[in-house]
Amino acid sequence: MEPKLVRDLMVPLPAYATVADSATLQEAVLALENASARCGPGQQPHRAVLVLDAGGRVAGKVGFVDVLRGLEPKYRDLMERRGMAHLGFTRQFLKGMLEQYNLWEEPFDDICRKASAWHVRDFMVAPADNELIEATATLGQAAHQIVMGHHQSLLVTDTGRVVGVLRLSDLFAEVAGRIKAC
Repeated sequence: MEPKLVRDLMVPLPAYATVADSATLQEAVLALENASARCGPGQQPHRAVLVLDAGGRVAGKVGFVDVLRGLEPKYRDLMERRGMAHLGFTRQFLKGMLEQYNLWEEPFDDICRKASAWHVRDFMVAPADNELIEATATLGQAAHQIVMGHHQSLLVTDTGRVVGVLRLSDLFAEVAGRIKAC
């Protein structure tokens, strides 16, 4: 039996939730919801939307946290200026930051206006090199990359172009299936 490769588990790009980089946050949320509704029984819903440039190439990704971050634009300045992108903090420190920087001071009820005004290109996350993996990579290589990078998914490439998404949930399902088969 030949070993499974990343391409065997990935969600192909045409089956994944995508929007143009000119799309609004509202359109991205709707695309994510529509893609999740198309999932069959037992399939995991998508947890991100891929953002496509004018040439149809993947330019970035917008996940759940990115949506929340996009609704409060002060986060961008705060995280870039203070170098806080991936640090862990106590609840007390986080509460102090909320007050000190006046985060979320606009009513939460104002989300509709923000969602229709903000474009995904303004807060999408461009894929880093360690978030890309070749379609011909082994599942062991993918597991290593996900574990070490703390990623929820990897963008799968073939000849330099993104062709799909390998999700942590799909990799875990494969591992769980093999464990149960023992």
